Amino acid sequence: MTVVSIAVVGIIAVLLAVSLKGVKGEYGILIVLAACFLIFFYGLAKLNTILETMKEIQSYIKINRVYLSTLVKMIGITYIAEFSAGICKDAGYGAVGTQIEIFGKLSVLAISMPILLALIQTLQVFLS
Repeated sequence: MTVVSIAVVGIIAVLLAVSLKGVKGEYGILIVLAACFLIFFYGLAKLNTILETMKEIQSYIKINRVYLSTLVKMIGITYIAEFSAGICKDAGYGAVGTQIEIFGKLSVLAISMPILLALIQTLQVFLS
């Protein structure tokens, strides 16, 4: 699916949810959740392309595999955190969504610490 078709799915789901809000609000939430999961799984399908491209980059540039796997983990954490926070906020639970976003940011920071340490050690070698 292209970005345009994904956008159309999202807009149609929101319009249906808004039209059902006055009659049966819970059906609107279910429609939006179904659209969110559809878009989420199509986004996961794009991850395969990203992984293949990273493998190709790794074959051209001799880079430590740990760095690329950390980058993929960071992308995954960000995607899942934003997705789940958005659902929480749309359902009216903004505080939970904000907490998920904060936890996602802290997780990305924690997972990137070994790379930051390696960078500092490399700089220390050059500066010494």
